[in-house]
Amino acid sequence: MRGTRAQTNTGRKEGVNLNKQQKQKKETTIDSYYSPNGTEGERSANDKPEIPANWIQAVEELKTQLREAEDNWEKNLKIKISHLETEALELKQENSVLKAKIIQLENEAKEMKDEAKEMKDEIKRMKDSLQRNSDQKEKDDQKAKDEIQSLRTRVKQLESSDLTRQQDTIRQNKKNEKIEENVKHLIHKTDNLENRSRRDNLRIIGIPEDHDKRKSLDIILEEIIQENCPEILEQEGKVEIERIHRSPPVFNPQLTTPRNVIAKFKNNQIKEQVLQAAKKKPFRYHGNTVRITQDLSASTLKDRKAWNMIFRKARELGLQPRIKYPSKLTIFLQGKVWSFN
Repeated sequence: MRGTRAQTNTGRKEGVNLNKQQKQKKETTIDSYYSPNGTEGERSANDKPEIPANWIQAVEELKTQLREAEDNWEKNLKIKISHLETEALELKQENSVLKAKIIQLENEAKEMKDEAKEMKDEIKRMKDSLQRNSDQKEKDDQKAKDEIQSLRTRVKQLESSDLTRQQDTIRQNKKNEKIEENVKHLIHKTDNLENRSRRDNLRIIGIPEDHDKRKSLDIILEEIIQENCPEILEQEGKVEIERIHRSPPVFNPQLTTPRNVIAKFKNNQIKEQVLQAAKKKPFRYHGNTVRITQDLSASTLKDRKAWNMIFRKARELGLQPRIKYPSKLTIFLQGKVWSFN
């Protein structure tokens, strides 16, 4: 379309030049006709007829009008040519822009073609990957099915043998219960035997450790009895001790309280008299309070110690608490004696 427009503008320029040449030729012919020195083929001055003055004036006016028309025509022609040149320049610029756009579109088309090729390759890779994943999934599914089947078989085997194990467990539990009962019985019997072996012993609590350096423990025990219950010595004459020692045998410097003293009497009656006297009133020795209790096994002492808090609370309430052998708590309430194991 733009090429056709450029051809049209060129044709216009050629037509304008042809018309201009024809007008110049025409004017030359008229001027030559009326000129006194005409060229060949024109009339001579002698042959020229007389022309009226008004004609000559009309011719001059006509020539003037022709020149003005020619000038106006030339001006208009120049303006048109300028417009045509401007349009041509604009067309040229538009053509350059179009060429640039065409090049850009060609580049974009090339890029799109490359991207399309890459996308095609990527789709192919994805398709291959999906196919591989699908194959792997089928293998995994088959493997899972095989494992599930194996697990089901094992579960059935376990279920079939579970009843046997339950029966074995029941029998074993019964055996364990019987063993526990036997162990408890043996422990109780052992504690009873140990307590009976200690029935001639008294445990003296509160004798300072430094007294051992000045006197032997049997003399200290005799002084305690002399100070707190001299009637026993007056009746018996002398307290015979088979064995006396501290427990534990090794002194621990970190302990803040002195070790207990264990004394075994040769005469059980004297031991009982001392124990009953100690229950009636607290014993003292050189200004220190001394407690005397029956010597018992470690497990029995632990069981008795568990009653300490309840024992103190019951004493505050006036319930007359007592701990009987081996570790039974008794209280007096509403005229009755209540026992707790």
